[in-house]
Amino acid sequence: MVLLVMLGLMLSEYLIHRLNDDGGSYDARESVASLAIALGNKAVAALTAGIAAVPIMVVYRHRLFDLELDTVWGWGALFLGVEFCYYLHHLAMHKIRWFWATHAVHHSPTRLNLSAAVRLGWGAHLTGGFLFYLPLVALGFNPAAVVALLSTGLIYQFFLHVARPPHLGALEWVLNTPRHHHVHHASNPSCIDRNFGSVLIVFDRLFGTFAAAPRDEAMRFGVAGMPASTNPLNIVFAAWMRMFREMLHAKGVAAKLRTLLAPPG
Repeated sequence: MVLLVMLGLMLSEYLIHRLNDDGGSYDARESVASLAIALGNKAVAALTAGIAAVPIMVVYRHRLFDLELDTVWGWGALFLGVEFCYYLHHLAMHKIRWFWATHAVHHSPTRLNLSAAVRLGWGAHLTGGFLFYLPLVALGFNPAAVVALLSTGLIYQFFLHVARPPHLGALEWVLNTPRHHHVHHASNPSCIDRNFGSVLIVFDRLFGTFAAAPRDEAMRFGVAGMPASTNPLNIVFAAWMRMFREMLHAKGVAAKLRTLLAPPG
């Protein structure tokens, strides 16, 4: 049902921009590639979910406390915990090449719109992204509640990809908004590795990773140094292939590990 609603919103946004003679916001081939990648993402996620579920349940069995979610304060604490863990996870996806190889898929569209929101890399469970949320489970938060809040945050982020971001006034100080997320996706030097939040932008402001949109230049989208493509398989595997080629040519174990764990680029 959620996917059908998202598809309807994508189509509505596309038609609105076409009716307003704003054809530059969408590229049909790029959007079709995004939808194909989204289908592959869902299939791979379903096949690999158990890889994350097993260690999560083992950790929960040995949790430190039983943290009940029967009050607003309990849910509020979990929400802040998920937001912080997501911030660290997202930061790692940009700073560690092993994680970036999957995340680069999401940054590959050259036009930012709702169809770009569903362009997600394949195999996130296989690369270990779930590890960033294990501390919450170890503390005693129910894994189902952690997953539920994380999923809600991802649904919220879908709307951050609107082609024409509105200004939300005072909310821009606290929430991750479409304006902030456009900066995150931009490949301008002043925008790279900025605005990592999910629902909140407060951790970016606290830790110095926040950036507002540049005033003196238009934002450009896509992955810097990587040719644009509309071939779904090329988009999904390009960063992985480049990383493994460099690892094979690296001399020595230390150099090979640096290829996997150093920042991309």
